[in-house]
Amino acid sequence: MATVQTVKGPIDSSELGRTLVHEHVFVLGEEFRINYAGDWDEDQKVADAVRDLNDLKSAGIDTIFDPTVLGLGRYIPRIQKVAAQTDLNIVVATGLYTYNDLPHQFEHRGPGLLFDQPEPLVEMFLKDINEGIADTGVKAAFLKCVIEEPGLTPGVERVMRAVGQTSSQTGAPVTVHTNPHTRSGLVAQKVLGEEGVDPSKIVLGHSGDSDDVDYLSELAENGSLLGMDRFGLDVYLSTEKRVDTIVELVRRGYVEKITLAHDASCYIDYFKPEDKVEMQPNWNFRHIPDDVVPMLLEKGLSEDDVDAMLVKNPRRYFE
Repeated sequence: MATVQTVKGPIDSSELGRTLVHEHVFVLGEEFRINYAGDWDEDQKVADAVRDLNDLKSAGIDTIFDPTVLGLGRYIPRIQKVAAQTDLNIVVATGLYTYNDLPHQFEHRGPGLLFDQPEPLVEMFLKDINEGIADTGVKAAFLKCVIEEPGLTPGVERVMRAVGQTSSQTGAPVTVHTNPHTRSGLVAQKVLGEEGVDPSKIVLGHSGDSDDVDYLSELAENGSLLGMDRFGLDVYLSTEKRVDTIVELVRRGYVEKITLAHDASCYIDYFKPEDKVEMQPNWNFRHIPDDVVPMLLEKGLSEDDVDAMLVKNPRRYFE
């Protein structure tokens, strides 16, 4: 057992219950919102999020991991308002989200740079984990970084190594946004491994966008958890293919390496809510409990297999 920090405080890992490992409450560019979203209704958006998460709890999900970090609009006071009105556990992260370059705040500060100093990213991440995020008192429980189609750019590598160093110092696990079509999960494993991260403490996010079972098996053999975590985003891969991929991975013996989620959100400002529903109608928090789990069982998986993916594997991520 281990202690896991949630928005409302620490819990034992045994209390996580059924867990979706990659969901967002809000994905929201605060600078854009402040300057251009004149119709933003804070109270209504919080109420909508409370409704969605309470509905998810009623569907049998107990916890979500929310990897909304710098670059995705993390604002913990808003999340605290939501958490106060739901029994669903919300576990938040620290890290930085970029496909290419670092924000300008870090361009000239760091080892070997104009202002030669210890890596400021590590200092930030450690503070979020050990002391709390800003002045909220909420502690991050895991770390997040990204390696997308552009690959291991200097900015991406710097973030990833800072995440790895922080994980090695604290024991906090890591979630990586990967692009499986470029096999970037293998790069993430290599770089994080060089920084001393235990591969079993890594979720390779968005692995489920691919049905290349040989690639996914290689990642699992290397020790990491597979984030089969974009259910409902049929634009990347259909639900049926995602389910079939999991069934084959289980057949190959990797049930202990699979985690589930949607990468959905209560609110995302990338598009209008009605457009999201029209284009991706299954991209919501209920798709896994209502549709995916029954499909997995119909295709021959057992209740124990589902329990491993939703309960045991997310718990072991922290233990």
